[in-house]
Amino acid sequence: MEIDTNKSGGSMMFIAGIFISTALYTALFFINDWLTANFQYGIGVNWIYLPAGLRLFLILIFGLSGAMGIALSSFAISYLGAFPPDLVTCIGIGLISGFAPYLAKWVAVSNVDISKDLSNLSMQKLMICIGIYALMSAGLHQGWFVVRGLESGSLNHFVVMLMGDIAGSILLIAVIKYGIDLVKRVRIATN
Repeated sequence: MEIDTNKSGGSMMFIAGIFISTALYTALFFINDWLTANFQYGIGVNWIYLPAGLRLFLILIFGLSGAMGIALSSFAISYLGAFPPDLVTCIGIGLISGFAPYLAKWVAVSNVDISKDLSNLSMQKLMICIGIYALMSAGLHQGWFVVRGLESGSLNHFVVMLMGDIAGSILLIAVIKYGIDLVKRVRIATN
């Protein structure tokens, strides 16, 4: 269901995808930070990370513009937030945050028989996408943290980030599914 940027107005949709992704990711990051403050394992590593599910969702919907929006948001959050304000470190964090799910989508579409328009995306295939994404995201983040000499770069932090990304993705998908089901029930009840 990725937005096609080749149609007329495609560039406006591409820019809209960047802005929507940036705004949604930033908002959910701070909501997650508030809700799960007691579940933080280390800097940039949470036991439950709801924005992980949003990253994957935005990439599935917007593709490259979603990756760019997430990267911009994650860079700004890192640079202005808890990470040391080191430009190179924060650029890397932003790029990994935005492009790990984009790469995971490419790997999943190429290897798990998922159509590019996501029309055959089942719950089982979605769980495979979540697993691929969580492995890539946690691995790339932790590798970058080690390269940059951050204390949260370790095997323990990798395992927690992997579990947090999986838990956050599943929880966010459950909330979205519950919301869709609720809207359907309300529509049926009012008709």
